[in-house]
Amino acid sequence: MFVLELTYTAPVERVDALMREHIAWLDEQYAAGVFIASGRKNPRDGGVILAAGEDRAAIEEIAAADPFAEHGVCAYRITEFIATRTAPGLEPYRQQSP
Repeated sequence: MFVLELTYTAPVERVDALMREHIAWLDEQYAAGVFIASGRKNPRDGGVILAAGEDRAAIEEIAAADPFAEHGVCAYRITEFIATRTAPGLEPYRQQSP
């Protein structure tokens, strides 16, 4: 499991100009079963995405394909964790400790 934290590196107007492309990219990752939840940070200086996956390199590749990243309006911080406990309904994402 991964937490992807986006921090805007450009004015929000540049971010908003790419929002439609960013949302299409998000939709692709949800359809592929990679993204579980996402949303803007408050205050609005970036966003957070919760992603399922076993391969950090694959998650990094997905993040690099975000139009926000491609156009240099955000920086990503990716944190991997082992989801040993989940809320009901998220049991399929539960993992065993190594």
